[in-house]
Amino acid sequence: MAPFLHILNFMTSENKFLSKEIFEEITKIRVDNPQVVLQSARRRKKRKKLTFDGKLTILAADHPARMVTRAGDDPTRMGDRYEFLSRIYRVLQYPEWDGVMSTTDILEELLILDSLLKREGKKSFLDERVMIGCMNRGGLKGVIFEMDDRFTSFTAESIKNLGLDGAKLMFRLYSGSAESGETIDYCAKAINQLNKYEIPVFLEALAVDEDYKVIKRVKELVKVVGVATALGDSSRNIWLKIPYCENFAEVASATTCPILMLGGGVKEDIRSLFKEFYNGIRAGANVRGVLVGRNILFAPGHDPMKLAAAVNGIIRRDFSVEKAYGL
Repeated sequence: MAPFLHILNFMTSENKFLSKEIFEEITKIRVDNPQVVLQSARRRKKRKKLTFDGKLTILAADHPARMVTRAGDDPTRMGDRYEFLSRIYRVLQYPEWDGVMSTTDILEELLILDSLLKREGKKSFLDERVMIGCMNRGGLKGVIFEMDDRFTSFTAESIKNLGLDGAKLMFRLYSGSAESGETIDYCAKAINQLNKYEIPVFLEALAVDEDYKVIKRVKELVKVVGVATALGDSSRNIWLKIPYCENFAEVASATTCPILMLGGGVKEDIRSLFKEFYNGIRAGANVRGVLVGRNILFAPGHDPMKLAAAVNGIIRRDFSVEKAYGL
């Protein structure tokens, strides 16, 4: 069992894991002293290497910027910033979880929150964490230009200036969409810019159907992986973010680039997610972890930090599905 798991028994399991006062103080800082964002970023202690052990567990928290706010039966739950930020903070209280990926607003709120907590004498929860800036969120869900996923959040320069540890990009490949090709071009150009700064690239590559639903089949995933890893002037910094599917070993064998598995929409039975991650991490030597969001943050009836510990156990400690669920 992980050395830190005992702390889970002493934490609250309520929906909010931050005091309202601390949350409201973030707005006060935005009004009175927005430079705290830059100051906190510059004081943050970065890792010497991206991964300590060759694996990564990253929380995805960039959904609201693309108008994805549904969690379970509630269409706007992820739009409640107090709860959303509280749950992100809850996950990052688990010491073995590597980090978080999100857009400008949320990562900056976390930097402000870190400065406020340190002001109260508490230890930083962002030091030596992997912080990844999401770049393209312009493909808003349900709008006419959804497949034209433009770069509307971080730039390569702002990621470098904030001292972040990586950049996340996404494209969805659909043969009937010209906008899909344009998004691939945006991603290639962004990779070129990020390579100039030697910034790791976390590239989410998806095959979708005419309704833009993700296709989780070997044939389509193998093809999209081949497209993704050939983008840009070099693949040296590329990590892939792709969904698990049956016969995942065939997908893993389509590249030598490291792979992180995504979680997708919230699953009714969290054990099905654990099973995917358990099988996926064994599918190839280049499958190196997860970049997962809603199934950690909003799985019904589960504490986000305990879920983070369970998934981390599968990725790093050879937990079985039942052992992870028992946690």
